[in-house]
Amino acid sequence: MNSAPSEPLYQLRQVSKVYNGRQTLAVDGLEIARGEVLALVGPSGAGKSTLLRLLNFLEEPTAGTIRFDGQSYSAGQGVPLRARRRVTTVFQRPVLLQRTVEANVAYGLRLRGGRQTADLAQRVARTLEEVGLTAMARAPARTLSGGEAQRVALARAMVLAPDALLLDEPTANLDPYNVGLIEQIVQRLNREQGATIVLVTHNVFQAHRLATRVALLLEGRIVEVAGAERFFTRPQDPRTAAFVRGDMVY
Repeated sequence: MNSAPSEPLYQLRQVSKVYNGRQTLAVDGLEIARGEVLALVGPSGAGKSTLLRLLNFLEEPTAGTIRFDGQSYSAGQGVPLRARRRVTTVFQRPVLLQRTVEANVAYGLRLRGGRQTADLAQRVARTLEEVGLTAMARAPARTLSGGEAQRVALARAMVLAPDALLLDEPTANLDPYNVGLIEQIVQRLNREQGATIVLVTHNVFQAHRLATRVALLLEGRIVEVAGAERFFTRPQDPRTAAFVRGDMVY
């Protein structure tokens, strides 16, 4: 007998965000399944990063409800700190501490109550190995290249084993070598650990390579969300077709 499907990790209903009287996001409905890679694409100013901040509970919605792992959070309730601890974001321009690479990766664990134990050190070492930075563990973070710094930021998120990993243009302005490394790490996280990943990217080729599903945002609204193959080969909305072709869409 088939088991019942699990509840989505995220469910958004009538979610909007307003800044200074201007609505920047209006999502009627969106579900994000456990273990999927969802790519958010669209032109600059479409609302992708705003949606990511709401998914990370860095901000609360102006209206609507976000349901995360069965618990609902509505506008006016404040930012749910317990849920925020289960979600981690890697931003386009990582901010690293003026410490060693391994100290940067361990920092989040210590903030969450971890002490300098053999288990913590093993977790940090294992994560550095996964991102290919074992040899640089004792190097000062300020000596890293842009691609190496981004891999440290990714390791700092990975070591926390979050329920959801949110990536905001994680490979923008990186060389092809580091782009390939980071994409391999993301694919491995999803495939081997079942990590739920939400990826904001302007690179439609990257979205095609990595995503289970793709969502197009225009003017703060989701125009279309579909499996990656259908999204790129058989889009249902003419605006999606135009976007896939590389036309400017607003």
